[in-house]
Amino acid sequence: MTIDGRKSGRRLALTLLLLTGMAAQAAELTISAAASLANAFKELAPGFEAQHPGTRLLFNFAASDALLAQIAKGAPVDVFASADQETMDRAQAQKLILPDSRRNFVRNALVLVTPREGGVALSSLADLQKPAVRRIALGKPEAVPAGRYAKGALEAARLWPALEPKAVYAGNVRQALDYVARGEVEAGFVYATDAAVQRDKVKQLFVVPIDTVIRYPLAAVAGGAHAELARRFIEHVLSPTGQAVLARHGFQQP
Repeated sequence: MTIDGRKSGRRLALTLLLLTGMAAQAAELTISAAASLANAFKELAPGFEAQHPGTRLLFNFAASDALLAQIAKGAPVDVFASADQETMDRAQAQKLILPDSRRNFVRNALVLVTPREGGVALSSLADLQKPAVRRIALGKPEAVPAGRYAKGALEAARLWPALEPKAVYAGNVRQALDYVARGEVEAGFVYATDAAVQRDKVKQLFVVPIDTVIRYPLAAVAGGAHAELARRFIEHVLSPTGQAVLARHGFQQP
């Protein structure tokens, strides 16, 4: 082999070695998160990916209960972010998360909204009994945290039996928001952060009184393919940079 041939061979070997190293460092981190986090987490992604070259975040947004069911069935997830403590408690009881990685990272509030154009005037939960209010959107209480909060508030106000026939159930809180935004219902229960997403189409009337603080937890999923990277994502969410992004979307510090 000539000297030029040996040099070409070494260059090729070095290139292959570098490419192999880059492939080894590359990772796709899968985040299953409550639907209400969609906009904020998408904005968080570029900063985290820039800090971890070769890493790509893959998001799966849905109702917290649905996400937990997917993880329980073996879906390849690295980080789980829920809109309530109850769902995360079940994940922990089923040993689906790493308990020491669990953190509360934001707070939210439940609000009542109406279509911005032509909405019914409502100043209290009792006003939902008005004949003009024919349909009320809320997440399915058995599957959507926001729906559980809404039903609980109506039960506490002794209004649930009267209002249950008006309920239009949504698969997640963003679907409930869409029903209101499209004028398909007269009112709906969503999070304050969701109301802000479509403030041009829905009007936030008031914060719904509930007997608990709405804190969102997140945790690394047990058996996830990228456990260390999952913990770094959690740290990123809790960092001043991450919290600033979440604050821009209306979330409060935990």
